[in-house]
Amino acid sequence: MAEQVAAMCEQLIKAVNVMMDAETSQIYRLEALKFCEEFKETSSLCVPCGLQLADKAQPAVVRHFGLQILEHVIKFRWNNMQQQEKVQLKECAMQLLSNGTRTILEEESHIKDALSRIVVEMIKREWPQNWPDMLTEMEALTSQGEAQTELVMLILLRLAEDVITFQTLPSQRRRDIQHMLTQKMENIFSFMIAILHINIEDYRKQVSVARAHCRVAVATLNTLAGYIDWVSLVHITFRNCHLLEMLCLLLSEPELQLEAAECLLIAMSRKGKLDERKPFMLLFDDVAIHYILSAAQSADGLVVERRYIFLKRLCQVLCAMSVQLCSLVGSDVEVEIPANLSKYMEAILAFTTHSSQFLKSTTLPTWGALFRHETLSKDAVVVEMATKYLRVSMTNLVKGGFPSRDDNPSCEYSRVDFDSDEDFNSFFNSFRAQQGVVLRSACRIVPLEAFQIAAEWLQYQIASPVDAGDVTCKSKTAEGLCSLLSPSVVQWDAMTVFMECVVSQILKNLEEEVMNMELLQAVLNYDSKDPLILSCVLTNVSALFPFAIHRPQLIPQVLYKVPRTRAVKNVRRHASSSIIKICRDYPQFILPCFDMFYNHVKKLFSSEASLTHMEKFSLMEALVLISNQFKDFAKQKAFIDELMASVVADWTSDEMRLALWDPVAFLSFVGADQVVTESQSTDTDTVSLNRGRLCFCLYAMLAVVKRAHWPADLEEAKAGGFVVGYSPAGAPIYRNPCTAQFHVLLPNLLALIRTHHSLFMPENMSRLSETFSRAHEVMDAEKNVVLGLSQHSLDIYVSPVYRSSLERMQGFFTSVYENCFQILGNAGLSLQQEFYTIERLAEGIAGSAFVSLDHVVRLFLRQLVLSCPQEYYESLLCPLLGPLFAYMMQRLNVRWQVINQRTSINNALNSDICDPHEITLGLPNSVVEISMGLVVYILYMQFHLDSGTSLTTKAFVLAVKTISSVVGGNLLPEAVSWFYTSVLRGLQVHGQHEVCNSTLCQLAMLIYENLRPRYIELRTVMTQIPNISVDALDQYDKRLMDPKAQKLGEKKRKDQFKKLIAGTVGKALCQQFRKEVHIRNLPSLFKKPKPDKDLVQSSEALGLAALFSPEHDAL
Repeated sequence: MAEQVAAMCEQLIKAVNVMMDAETSQIYRLEALKFCEEFKETSSLCVPCGLQLADKAQPAVVRHFGLQILEHVIKFRWNNMQQQEKVQLKECAMQLLSNGTRTILEEESHIKDALSRIVVEMIKREWPQNWPDMLTEMEALTSQGEAQTELVMLILLRLAEDVITFQTLPSQRRRDIQHMLTQKMENIFSFMIAILHINIEDYRKQVSVARAHCRVAVATLNTLAGYIDWVSLVHITFRNCHLLEMLCLLLSEPELQLEAAECLLIAMSRKGKLDERKPFMLLFDDVAIHYILSAAQSADGLVVERRYIFLKRLCQVLCAMSVQLCSLVGSDVEVEIPANLSKYMEAILAFTTHSSQFLKSTTLPTWGALFRHETLSKDAVVVEMATKYLRVSMTNLVKGGFPSRDDNPSCEYSRVDFDSDEDFNSFFNSFRAQQGVVLRSACRIVPLEAFQIAAEWLQYQIASPVDAGDVTCKSKTAEGLCSLLSPSVVQWDAMTVFMECVVSQILKNLEEEVMNMELLQAVLNYDSKDPLILSCVLTNVSALFPFAIHRPQLIPQVLYKVPRTRAVKNVRRHASSSIIKICRDYPQFILPCFDMFYNHVKKLFSSEASLTHMEKFSLMEALVLISNQFKDFAKQKAFIDELMASVVADWTSDEMRLALWDPVAFLSFVGADQVVTESQSTDTDTVSLNRGRLCFCLYAMLAVVKRAHWPADLEEAKAGGFVVGYSPAGAPIYRNPCTAQFHVLLPNLLALIRTHHSLFMPENMSRLSETFSRAHEVMDAEKNVVLGLSQHSLDIYVSPVYRSSLERMQGFFTSVYENCFQILGNAGLSLQQEFYTIERLAEGIAGSAFVSLDHVVRLFLRQLVLSCPQEYYESLLCPLLGPLFAYMMQRLNVRWQVINQRTSINNALNSDICDPHEITLGLPNSVVEISMGLVVYILYMQFHLDSGTSLTTKAFVLAVKTISSVVGGNLLPEAVSWFYTSVLRGLQVHGQHEVCNSTLCQLAMLIYENLRPRYIELRTVMTQIPNISVDALDQYDKRLMDPKAQKLGEKKRKDQFKKLIAGTVGKALCQQFRKEVHIRNLPSLFKKPKPDKDLVQSSEALGLAALFSPEHDAL
């Protein structure tokens, strides 16, 4: 036997060396692997060979393979082994723990891990019933040395992970082990804390084996972290939070501070009853807060990975402490504000001022919680700290620390946290938005101080000369303008964000006298040639505009300042947005200046040829917003007629009509049939002007249709002549002052939509010139967006100023198409009855927007349906939606065939599916039936598509809405069966994923309980589920169908239904060929036998027999 074992071990060692040799060919490696796997599966010499190979005299790779053999035997042969063999293997494993390893500093970590797995696998099968002394034996092992103590900690950690965290055991065994762990937890925790204490003391004595004691302490802390997450809070806080205090002391130990911080973080993140969490306030006491503050304030320095990870954990600990603080202070448990709150907030502030942008961002939720807390926000310490935070934010809002640069202390940390400048830029944008939220909270506490800081900063920026930065930035433009990273720009940008946050809050908290009117005057007087700084100035004007309400003489200066801003295209767009925003938010205050502003706009229109179309229609939109304050239908209509006169004349001209109604004329009108070289002028030629005219007309139409509106107050609307009647339900019917204009413009608008669709016909595609042959293709910039490749340029001058002729034509076609549908969609919302009563409207839309069902814009369709009055469903929506749904069914069928053939993965399915519930809500039955068929088909595909959670969740939401809509209607039994079967098949495909399983089980139960009473076919589907219990199904149906039957709670019903359909859940591909591990249940130790007690035959005297005894017969 010994010779046979030795010979086999020799062969196994050779095979292992062949597998691990980098020079071995693939064929030999596979043969060696096959030999080793066959040995583990079939050989009867596994245990003796495994033990011999695991001997510490062998090389580490051989020892690891020997331990793998032993683990394989325990996992797959344990149930077939004799009791004596099990005991012998257990004794051998304990011997390996005792003397089968090298010293703690010499032993390889993967050997320790493999040895601990062997013991844990035996524990999972035998403890506590057949191995009651396991914990005692583990404790005894720790007395043999540091190596054995570390192994014991690894065993306890892996046991907790398998039983609690990953739950890799059958439920009965898991309950048995968890119950015993819980029962013994006081002893386990005392044991681990004692081990930690001893080894920390020995480590601090700097004895010869200090490193060994440090390794044991690290292993103990890691094991504690595996238990702190789930044990009762009593064990964490026992002996007046001795464990937490010890962990705080370890924050000063460089070798142990990371593990200690992780334990603290897990502990402070625990939820539970408030009275159980009250002891956590110990961390705000003198000793604990001293060590925490010391570690936080020594945070900055050289970037060392382990040290930086520790800082992140410590910062998270402080944030978790704030969660406990905010939960306990002001609650029923009567916790006082800690005396050391100032020290705690100094620690938070230390991280907020750290060079790492990531650490700064981590503290933001804590500041926000403290500033919003009802009790803490009124405390003097927090109020004082709010002012400090505002000062710190002035630095934190400045964008800096790009990984590719070295101009900021944050750069070195950013190279650790971010892969590229684009990643950092995306993070910082989110970080700044979060800072804005916290800033607004701080402003509510100290509004006056916040405004003073903002005003000082703005005045400083106005007085400071422009610094464009290094020469490389200046060289990108002929004028040496600033880039996005120029010192002046980043300061102006940060100050602007600060000002916006502050002003939005002080308007609610400060009196008029405190407002600095000179500040707005200073901004209006400031002039800069740099477009980026000018953009910031515009934002400040918008932010400070509310001050002008209290100083009306400033309003004209604002209205003159913004439209006069002339620079690069982005700044013009910003100026246009600013004037619209001001007129939208404060129209009643600008109304007195309307005539002056209107005359100014007219002069601009007539005198400045360089005024762009965007600026023109933006000014028109601003004027319409102000005109809504007329609250006089006749006056507003006359104004809109005058404003739109030139647009109507141009749009309805014979030249424009010819171009809009004929595709050939349209292509010629816009120049798409002409060959253009890049050397030609494209700014002054006729076709470029034609495209500009067309775009301007559409934008002007959209501005008027979108913004013109009647007064929100019914009485004002009636007084102004906006109400023309009432609906049968009593709702007022309004008229819009732009309706007459829209009626005149509509025919050519529908003609343009129809013409645009016809451009995709082959004969019209062939008419495109060579220059514009790709004019209908997706623009490269949009392709990058779809592919997730879009990146915000860090310098506005990197991209070319002028686009190619093809790009301009592509942008023109896209703009025209989107604006046409925006106008149609907004017309329904704005005009309401006046739009839906247009003669032959359904025919007009069907002959234009619905000519090509491949190109129906979802947003337009949604607006059309949701704003349509119910009385026009039959006349308008039915003729449109019926053909659309039929076509969608056909289209999805074609796509599904592609998926079935596995020729491609059709990720475009998401974009094809709109929400039929939104479209069909309240529609006639004829349309609903069509949409129901479409929904069933969508669900069938989505539940079968191998795409995981996203599509399944989308299908679930769609299905729930559908069921609620059709549950009372009459459906075809075949459709119901198909619907239900699709959900069950979805479980087969996706059921192994927990989220999908829960979602689909809930949906299946919803369908079955709602439709089973009327559709017996659902029971037929259920009986086809593998391994279903027919008796259990009968019982479930009885409770469901019988009104007199006892109803169970929802949770019990869910559990029962989940058991019924358990046979449908399929396995993931990665699990289908995996060898099953079977762990047998052991006799339970914890079930108390129910007392077999018969109350009738009980010997106890209940008094009933005596009551009816003959002695009591006589009265």
